[in-house]
Amino acid sequence: MSSIDESSRTFSRRSFLTATLVGAASLSGCVNVPSAPPVVSFRPTPPPPPAFEPRPTSEMYGAMADSGYQIPAVPVSKMDPRYLRQEVADPTGEAPGSIVIDTSQHFLYLVRGGGRALRYGVGLGREGFAWAGRAQIERKAMWPKWHPPAEMIQRQPELEKYKTEYDKATGEWRGGMEPGIMNPLGARALYLYQDGKDTLYRIHGSPEWWSIGKSVSSGCVRMINQDVIDLYDRVPDGTPVLVTNGLRTV
Repeated sequence: MSSIDESSRTFSRRSFLTATLVGAASLSGCVNVPSAPPVVSFRPTPPPPPAFEPRPTSEMYGAMADSGYQIPAVPVSKMDPRYLRQEVADPTGEAPGSIVIDTSQHFLYLVRGGGRALRYGVGLGREGFAWAGRAQIERKAMWPKWHPPAEMIQRQPELEKYKTEYDKATGEWRGGMEPGIMNPLGARALYLYQDGKDTLYRIHGSPEWWSIGKSVSSGCVRMINQDVIDLYDRVPDGTPVLVTNGLRTV
């Protein structure tokens, strides 16, 4: 039987042991625009996700059209095959329908039940921006806007044009980067909440396929756009998420 390191159950920022920097990944990061906590009602345990039907990687990661946007093919021959979408033995011990992110291995598991899980490769926060703990998905968005945090704009003044401001007259947030293929949040975003409050962390897509398996972004869990679309379609609101710095077998 597998279990999760108990130290991961406290939600906290945590450093990674390694920090591989990729220059093109400097635009990564998550929104910090305040949002009202959702009304959270009791939800039953999410059902097991749909069956995974293996396909050639050229099909899974081929070019695709989505909501009017053209997503380019991923050059999978240049990637470590460990980080490509695949069904594996479940190492998590979590309930079917749960998401488990192992930051030490750069894997995201969607637990299927029956001792199996669907595994995706992810990119994670570089040293000083990493995090761990339990949360749940309370909101999902297709082709979201990106709102760089104020501290990121301070570090990178060229992002000032994407600054977000609250319009009291309309009650709306204005600014940010419009959705698109180069938007750092990619094709989908899954918003993580804890105790009804937005953690400001997201599982999201990214055009930077080369960052998968590395620690380069400012705190969030990034996926290949084709993978985040697949995950988005498999998980409902209320899906439990565990981020842990290593799975262990006992």
